[in-house]
Amino acid sequence: MKDLFRSRAARSLGAIALLASIVFSSSLAERAVADSPAAGKPTIQVLAAWIRWLPAGLPAAGYLTLTNTGDKTLSLVAASSRSYRDISIHRTVTHGDMEDMMPVKELSLEPHQTLEFESTGYHLMLMQPTTPADTSSRISIALRFSDGSVLTVPFEVRKNASAGSTVEH
Repeated sequence: MKDLFRSRAARSLGAIALLASIVFSSSLAERAVADSPAAGKPTIQVLAAWIRWLPAGLPAAGYLTLTNTGDKTLSLVAASSRSYRDISIHRTVTHGDMEDMMPVKELSLEPHQTLEFESTGYHLMLMQPTTPADTSSRISIALRFSDGSVLTVPFEVRKNASAGSTVEH
């Protein structure tokens, strides 16, 4: 009887060890793929990612600084988040005394170019929030690039541009 118990215990421990090694090795493989440049990780540096907080579910705007640290032109083609049903890239253009917000299909960044998103230029239009945001929130937004890569960036929620700290990703 003792031998039967030891045999079952050994098989159980062996199965647990095998399962643990499979889980551990697959998480290492996922991490290695996610960190490798061949996996589509963009050569983009993001600084000062923040969202201007507005009350009552009004459309918000997202601002950030993008730098292409690579040697190839990359284009920002889309953005998405679980926190907003619709995110689009816009540009504010001044015509005399009038300002127009125009949607932008894609935004190219030449090698080593830096582009600041700001209220008087490019920005992300954040429409139809799924949950209320407050100034203690960080909202993740996935930036999609023309090479198929995706960069998820935490955006700080602020009432104005000077509040809070910069976020580097």
